[in-house]
Amino acid sequence: MNSPHHPFGHGGFITSRREFLQCCGMGLGALAAPTLAGQSLNPLTPRIPSTAGKAKAVIHLFMNGGPSQVDTFDPKPELTKYHDQKIPLELKTERPTGVALGSPFKFQKYGESGLEISELFPHVAKSADDLCVIRSMHADVPNHEPSLLLMNCGESRLSRPSVGSWVTYGLGTENQNLPGFVSMCPGGYPISRTQNWQSGFLPAAYQGTYIDSQKKDPREFIEHLTPKQLNRKRQRDQLDFLRQLNEDHAATRDYDSDLEARLQSFELAYRMQLEATDAFDVTKEPKSIRELYGDTLQGRQMLITRRLVERGVRFVQVWHGAGQPWDNHDDLEKNHRRLARECDQAIGALLIDLKQRGMLDQTLVLWGGEFGRTPVVEMPKPGSNAGKINGRDHNHYGFTTWMAGGGVKGGHVHGATDDFGFQAVKDKVHVHDLHATMLHLLGFDHEKLTYRYSGRDFRLTDVHGHVVKDILA
Repeated sequence: MNSPHHPFGHGGFITSRREFLQCCGMGLGALAAPTLAGQSLNPLTPRIPSTAGKAKAVIHLFMNGGPSQVDTFDPKPELTKYHDQKIPLELKTERPTGVALGSPFKFQKYGESGLEISELFPHVAKSADDLCVIRSMHADVPNHEPSLLLMNCGESRLSRPSVGSWVTYGLGTENQNLPGFVSMCPGGYPISRTQNWQSGFLPAAYQGTYIDSQKKDPREFIEHLTPKQLNRKRQRDQLDFLRQLNEDHAATRDYDSDLEARLQSFELAYRMQLEATDAFDVTKEPKSIRELYGDTLQGRQMLITRRLVERGVRFVQVWHGAGQPWDNHDDLEKNHRRLARECDQAIGALLIDLKQRGMLDQTLVLWGGEFGRTPVVEMPKPGSNAGKINGRDHNHYGFTTWMAGGGVKGGHVHGATDDFGFQAVKDKVHVHDLHATMLHLLGFDHEKLTYRYSGRDFRLTDVHGHVVKDILA
């Protein structure tokens, strides 16, 4: 990254004593870099981006499985007119499909902007004037695993760092007693598991910390966080001894990011014992706030998210539908209604709470899945769909995401799909463009936030991506 924080120009920050010594061999003139003397050995030390970004933190609300755009934030009256008829549009779909499936949900205009939102999200709709809805998203393939990785890591096939890892690599974190990047996924891992929050070839300190937010006791969120056999003093003495052994071991070897991250993780775990359990304890919130979010799994998860961001965590990913996803190939009306009911109040509360605390302007909230769904019914086949003709197949040609806060236009719609909601046709936005725009809002040029690996400067957007300037406030 070409900035004052990148004196050597090889795409990464100097994050350790060993890396500094290695980089010195590239030229003694680099020793004169003004910021080098104050560079911390901690890879998560807060850093200033190359330009003044409006967003300081990101909350990614991941609707696992692919919610249907035509049933949520992209109303299609023509689809309703053609319900149960063949639509005049040639479709390329993953599986055999049939006639048009008009949305069973009513849409209504909300706020001064008149933004149209489905009845599935009445609580989110209260913040309509803060939403920037992108109706022209598109991805590469209609399969979950590659599309999840594309949305989370910018690459659908190869092992690459996740968005949260790039963000913490670029910005560090404002609270050294908590992870810079947290991924909350209740009840276990989604498809592609930990690859969704991996650090890839970036130093391991930037990988996401997985939290099983299904648990209620904050002491159980992270396993083995607090040892039962040691008091604080004895634990500190033990940790100091272990650190000395590890540093002696590391001193005899070239820089190793995994070893460096291991040294940092011991210290972070020690510091987290008090602050993490406090951040996860929603009972410390006033009753009115807890009632705003709701006493549900998603309510607690969203409230914890606000508490984490409030305490300086840089990137929080919140999963919904990891166990029972939005992947509704059949019974779409019943399942989408259930899934929306699970999270609508909590998401709506998060937006209201962030705004009333003055946090929304500096927090970028992103909602969406890995792709969308077809406007026509998926035809059943042996062993699939249970013989039902009331669901939608995967669709990567056109789908919807929305953002709020962090420097985007509120009450704004960008782009459009065709009259039936199948394919993006106006002001198309690829996932690479979405990532470029997110980095821009955080103060980074996506072409310059790079990391040299295997002889090449890599970036989140690879060789693609354009900032979607139309959605910037």
